[in-house]
Amino acid sequence: MKSNRRREFLKSASAAGMGFFGLGNAAAQSKSLLPWEAQYGNNREQVFNMCGYAAPKLETVRIGIVGLGMRGPGAVDRLSKIEGVEIKALCDLLPERAEKAKQSLAGTVHQPELYSGSTYAWKKMCNRPDLDLIYIATPWEWHTPMAVYAMEAGKHAAVEVPAARTLDECWQLVETSERTKKHCMQLENCCYDFFELMTLKMAREGFFGEVVHVEGAYIHDLLWLNFDKDNGYQNMWRLRENYRNGNLYPTHGLGPICQILNVNRGDQMEYLTSLSSNDFQMKKKAEELAEQDIFWTEFASKSYRGNMNTTVVKTKLGKSIMIQHDVTSPRPYSRLHVVSGTEGYAQKYPQPRVAKGHSWMKEEEMKELEKKYTPEIVQRVGELAKQIGGHGGMDFMMDWRLIDCLRNGLPLDQDVYDAALWSCISPLSEWSVANRSNSIDVPDFTGGSWKTNKPVPITLEGGGTTKVRV
Repeated sequence: MKSNRRREFLKSASAAGMGFFGLGNAAAQSKSLLPWEAQYGNNREQVFNMCGYAAPKLETVRIGIVGLGMRGPGAVDRLSKIEGVEIKALCDLLPERAEKAKQSLAGTVHQPELYSGSTYAWKKMCNRPDLDLIYIATPWEWHTPMAVYAMEAGKHAAVEVPAARTLDECWQLVETSERTKKHCMQLENCCYDFFELMTLKMAREGFFGEVVHVEGAYIHDLLWLNFDKDNGYQNMWRLRENYRNGNLYPTHGLGPICQILNVNRGDQMEYLTSLSSNDFQMKKKAEELAEQDIFWTEFASKSYRGNMNTTVVKTKLGKSIMIQHDVTSPRPYSRLHVVSGTEGYAQKYPQPRVAKGHSWMKEEEMKELEKKYTPEIVQRVGELAKQIGGHGGMDFMMDWRLIDCLRNGLPLDQDVYDAALWSCISPLSEWSVANRSNSIDVPDFTGGSWKTNKPVPITLEGGGTTKVRV
């Protein structure tokens, strides 16, 4: 009942807030909109703490996978190679995609049933009693509805990024996971990239001293893909997402640095401010295409997010975070991944480098660092992950770790509070951008338990037993 009252309040508050957007009065907007989530989040009573929660062991993890377009087929391949996994169901709106994914499993132990042809075929799949995990790789707008439905149906949910697009969706994930005691893991693969894992171990062991500032980003030239109507995203869904103006895809850069700062587990975000440049390319591209093809007329009439968004966050312990988003400008790929402390510094792009002062460490010193700070998960499956693939191996390490935790009854490295917090940067940044970069409080999805939650483990203690079929 309390949850329903809260949602009604959010709907009315959000509707009122949207009315303010055209007034240009930042102060009035701020006073009207800040209570959205900040007041509730700061006073929220946690039903059950999912951070550190170990669900009952599953000797075999029976999986249903929904979304077989861009990301799903890779997940099918990777999961099929992990011991203790049974892929029992595959689902996609397009029957041919589901059939193709099933054919890719020919000769393996997996014989999945197919679900397709209907917008809600995935619900039928989720209702099966013989599934333990729903793996969601669909367009963003379906992430929260599917994850919530899966948990309500008694399944754990693993959902591609971002896990949610609105603040209300973030709260839905948190409330459902706590009530059902089912995991909701955002599939943030960048937390399992090799340099990111190494710097996490370095931070834990004091290499950087006190970490005071971190940076993350998603800088990736996707202009061509967003406007590819033949080989791009189904029904141009990702191009449509770019009508929103803010940091639309924060979690790749944010996830690893949040783990380094122990956010949700010893520290917490307090407030953020966000600024976007103008859009200098997307609308222009849509207008150029519309002159030659009527298909693009709809898109030429829209406004798009700015080329570069920069969002900065202050934490409760006084640390600073910078997150950037640019998927339009012709720039080399970068997630930044900067860690700055009182005794050391590291950055990943344009190449992994570490310093203890004004000068970068030499190649020989870097090799010694790798030997000393390579985490146990990399030692265990790092080379196998590189062979199997998925963004250089980080996708496979993420999937393997998820399954190993479920099979050994271990807490997950990423819980529902991480999914909600890392995803909420998008709607909060949109609000800040629309309000002349005014700051806005970040909700505490943990209900205060961040003060006592334990940091993400960097060992395989209690697990590491799951084998790989090569």
